[in-house]
Amino acid sequence: MRLALVLFNLGGPDGPEDVQPFLFNLFNDPAIIRVPGPLRWLLAKLISRRRRDTAKAIYAHLGGGSPLRQNTQLQADALEAALRGRGLDDARCFMAMRYWHPMSLEAARAVQDFKPDRIMLLPLYPHFSTTTTGSSNGAWTAACEALGLRVPTHSLCCYPVAEGFVQTIAGRVREALAEDGVSGRRVLFTAHGLPESIVAGGDPYQWQIERTAAAVVAALGMADLDWVISYQSRVGPMKWIGPATDEEIVRAGEDGVPLLVVPIAFVSEHSETLVELDVEYRQLAEDCRVPNYRRLGTVSVAAGFIETLADMVTRAVAGEAGPCSEDGSRICPVALTGCPAKIRHG
Repeated sequence: MRLALVLFNLGGPDGPEDVQPFLFNLFNDPAIIRVPGPLRWLLAKLISRRRRDTAKAIYAHLGGGSPLRQNTQLQADALEAALRGRGLDDARCFMAMRYWHPMSLEAARAVQDFKPDRIMLLPLYPHFSTTTTGSSNGAWTAACEALGLRVPTHSLCCYPVAEGFVQTIAGRVREALAEDGVSGRRVLFTAHGLPESIVAGGDPYQWQIERTAAAVVAALGMADLDWVISYQSRVGPMKWIGPATDEEIVRAGEDGVPLLVVPIAFVSEHSETLVELDVEYRQLAEDCRVPNYRRLGTVSVAAGFIETLADMVTRAVAGEAGPCSEDGSRICPVALTGCPAKIRHG
């Protein structure tokens, strides 16, 4: 069986000249700016122009562009190798970035040339949101319709409490707390934020983030662990879910406690980790007199995380359900209407 694995990710500009068009693509997404098309187009033009210089300064820390494409390719290579070890020698990974190249149409053309017997959509977002996996699913469906690509397709939805994912994070937290000799650390789990209105509309993202953090804490088994969840990367005047990561850093300074910052929604390094957490928030921590600020790396190509992805794929190939693989089962409460369970593609 020739299996095409389509890895969904955000994407990022390759160089300074790509920053404004990347931002336009982001803010022109109806899952992000939820207003009628013509108005959204105008807003995307305005916002991308206004944010261009700020974003360029952020990416200047990274050599002018985002490393996300290269990091995603490393994960794709590792996943293909893991699947070969499970007998899936004809499985091939394709990247479908949402806001920069290779985007869904480019990925769909490459998949079409591959001539797969089956397609599997695998988000590199562990937590489902209508703004990430939901948006990527829609873009992929539109690309397939445009090309007439009709191959049996299975969507893997999310994996917020998958054992390998949780244990990888827990193991790194445990090691960091034990090795650096800094006592009394507060563990700050941080994730990308969302406007409150999107969560109030039934998006399951925040609920799933909370499940991941709780699962990691349970795996650590430290009764007196000081921990909190926070959300970063706010944009615009809307009210976002909280508490905000920067506010928690300020609070840590007021409390006089060192911080271990743990990104739990990002699985590879990019501007939100390498600049926002490592540069901007580190400076904030220093300004607020946080006694010690340490940031854990993302799961990236850690064996436990790659094996989690491989487990999901092999179970789906065998016709077994993944953590929430849209087979009719769901992990989210029914009240979270943004959960896509029972929706199939292809």
